[in-house]
Amino acid sequence: MVTVARARWILGALLCAATILNYLDRLAIGIVSVEIRHDFHLDERDYSYILSLFFFAYTVMYAGSGWILDRLGTRRGFALFTAAWSAAQMLHGFASGFVSLAACRFLLGLAEPGAWPAAAKAVQEWLPPSRRALFMGIFNAGTSFGSALAPVVVAWVTLAHGWRSAFVVTGLAGLVWLAAWLMFYQTPERATFLAPGELARHAREFVRTPAVSASARPWQVLARTRGCWSVALARFFTDPVIYFVIFWLPEYLRRERGFDLAMVRNYSWVPFVVGGAGFVAGGWLSGRLMHAGWSLPRARHAGMATGAVLMPFAMLTPFLPNAGLALAATCFLTVGHGIWVANIQTLPADLYPASEVGTVTGFTGSGGAIGGMLAQLVTGWLVTRFSYAPVFLIAGLMHPFSALLLRRALPSSFFPGQGEPAVARTLAG
Repeated sequence: MVTVARARWILGALLCAATILNYLDRLAIGIVSVEIRHDFHLDERDYSYILSLFFFAYTVMYAGSGWILDRLGTRRGFALFTAAWSAAQMLHGFASGFVSLAACRFLLGLAEPGAWPAAAKAVQEWLPPSRRALFMGIFNAGTSFGSALAPVVVAWVTLAHGWRSAFVVTGLAGLVWLAAWLMFYQTPERATFLAPGELARHAREFVRTPAVSASARPWQVLARTRGCWSVALARFFTDPVIYFVIFWLPEYLRRERGFDLAMVRNYSWVPFVVGGAGFVAGGWLSGRLMHAGWSLPRARHAGMATGAVLMPFAMLTPFLPNAGLALAATCFLTVGHGIWVANIQTLPADLYPASEVGTVTGFTGSGGAIGGMLAQLVTGWLVTRFSYAPVFLIAGLMHPFSALLLRRALPSSFFPGQGEPAVARTLAG
């Protein structure tokens, strides 16, 4: 038997572990791409097609995964998507050429986005509003830790047993997590492991978002609500920033700063670890402000603004005299984005009832995925025609712009609990 407080921290650990594994799986192909291309006789264009298939599937399924989770529930839905992406990851190890590898990548893209709406639903079910951002930050910190661990784990397994084993091992790790999830997770009302009196304690401190309708509204209606499209638009502009760091930072360090592969392995993890701290700090900040008497919307906007003001410092990166300073400046992107994400990804749980959180989270995340997909093309064009300087300039400005956009689109009066008429306007669009 455990207390509610301990159960919540167990949940936080499970959520963080899920994103670590999610990012281990998605980044593995980039670490062993040279070996794969050699074995399958693929050129850079073939490899780009395979990556594009992943992004296409990821973008489409981000919206669909939220709808599925709202219907299956958090426990079964998260289990389904984890089983699917772990199986897809292991299948990479049995690919025989371009077509089969592309198919595996497409399947992985269909399964992986389900983790985000699942986490949003779990956080809403177990955490009061003042602590949701902290736990969404812990969940998202796994993306940074997974990005830092991927080169070490995948390279170690590949050197010892070959690249195929790296996909099988990382996929099997997901199945271990799945077993732990199924053993632990239930909604608080159904959690038989809670000590006597703990459910009542949970109910006293837990404030659910007011439900506007008895059942979930159709996705076509939700997509047109102000809370959904404004957060999706903000993520369209800001999510590509972290994709730039993930997919282009090693290339920048090698091309512009003279790093070799060993130096990339030894130092490129630093911004991701710093970013992981940003995720947790961003969630802690808005919760601390609420405990200090700030309203929920004011605390969320303050958290996002804090992350946004750090981002422009990264615009100095291309102009700094040495690689160490450039890497340090890049940390402003990861830590600022981490603070931002911990708060913006909590907004669907703040604005919508439990029956709609998954669908809205999926739609807003799909906006970010579309932005990320298009940004890859823009980044490649800018770097080829000009340099990395305009890319860092754009990356540094997207969060401040989006913070202003959200402040205007979602003022305090549009949050539940700030007046019933305002709630109806928010959720009805």
